[in-house]
Amino acid sequence: MSKLNENERARIEKAFANKDWPEIASSNSWSIFKIMAEFVEGFDKLAKIGPCVSIFGSARTKPSHPHYHLAEQIAQLLSEAGWGIITGGGPGIMEAGNKGAKQGGSASVGLNINLPFETNNNPYQDDDKRLFFDYFFVRKMMFLKYSQGIVVMPGGFGTLDELFEALTLVQTDKRAKFPIVLVDKSFWSPLLDWIQNTLITQEEYVSQKDLLLFSVVDTADEAVNVLLDFYQTYQMKPNF
Repeated sequence: MSKLNENERARIEKAFANKDWPEIASSNSWSIFKIMAEFVEGFDKLAKIGPCVSIFGSARTKPSHPHYHLAEQIAQLLSEAGWGIITGGGPGIMEAGNKGAKQGGSASVGLNINLPFETNNNPYQDDDKRLFFDYFFVRKMMFLKYSQGIVVMPGGFGTLDELFEALTLVQTDKRAKFPIVLVDKSFWSPLLDWIQNTLITQEEYVSQKDLLLFSVVDTADEAVNVLLDFYQTYQMKPNF
């Protein structure tokens, strides 16, 4: 583990500092109000957007990268098929998703997070559907509450966090089953091998049937068809 810098050390020392009860109560109360405000604003704006698909993926993906073009294509096809697109509002895959939504003519939603880095918000979000969050858990709830499907492009820790949150909620029946699509088999294969060989076969921490909670594809058409086939089976259609 790398050594702490001065700012990190100060934050940890502050967490260990002795506080009296009024100080603790005051701090916690303000946090509750800030969290409530983010929930209220999110519920108010997103309840009106209609059926949407969330697209997750790395903020570090360059516009010249094939994954960027693939995400843009997927978003445009989904948009043309009637879905709005929700992303994290930042650069990389998120920018590609919002750009594809604009090209397809549907709602382009950005759930932006305030961070000390990677804070550039992409210009392809609808102004009235651009939200800002301080709390990851509030933002993540908005992604999953207002999505009728999830497309997961290659990404890092944040993308994996969002993917496993979605899988956990469906696996535990905390939300209705919905399509979860992983794009680029070569990228996801090592993770899927570990799930199969370690989590399922070796440790039995996951059931074999849990692999049916998601699909793995390579192309934009395959990704879109997973969602179309799922909802056509139940005779439900998006309404943009």
